[in-house]
Amino acid sequence: MFTGIISGLGQLAQATPLGADPSHGRRLTITTPPGYLADVQLGDSIALNGACMTVTSFDAELNRFTVDVSAESLDKTAGLDAPGPLNLEKALRANDRLGGHLVSGHVDGIGQVTHVAAVGESWELRISAPRSLGRYLAYKGSITVNGVSLTVNRVSDAPEHTEVSINLIPHTMEHTTLGRLAAGSRVNLEIDLIARYVERMLGSTSL
Repeated sequence: MFTGIISGLGQLAQATPLGADPSHGRRLTITTPPGYLADVQLGDSIALNGACMTVTSFDAELNRFTVDVSAESLDKTAGLDAPGPLNLEKALRANDRLGGHLVSGHVDGIGQVTHVAAVGESWELRISAPRSLGRYLAYKGSITVNGVSLTVNRVSDAPEHTEVSINLIPHTMEHTTLGRLAAGSRVNLEIDLIARYVERMLGSTSL
């Protein structure tokens, strides 16, 4: 489990194919800020742009670690197929603060940025989400964008998609990769975990 509070900015330094066939995944090498891996062990979970991955090797002195990503995961996520910046978050400990919201690290869909603009001291971010996720998105509800826990300010449904509007404060723009987004950028989306259970309970005829 995660909280959607980014704990470091990393860099996808290398993506090495795990085989010649397209069905094979890739081994990703990620560099981290100094000291970030001091408490990491093999098998730990670290979310990369909101996608939960397992640490397969690491070198704390060189500030880098590797994860193996399946072809299926690469197909269902954005930003993990080529070198570039990554939002990093280590898995939640039982005694940690829950600063954002409950995040599983499972990407529910890919969204596309439609608008980014400064509004006063902040920025408005609009994202077109798959229509299938629209029923889980609500005013003042939570959504995870590239691993960042955010609050939905407005929801607009259309036949083919649902657009959400989000306010980004300067701290978020400076300390996550969201400050690099532009119209057309693809982003990983995860809906609020609680919304899944609400739908299940309301949709079950056996309860």
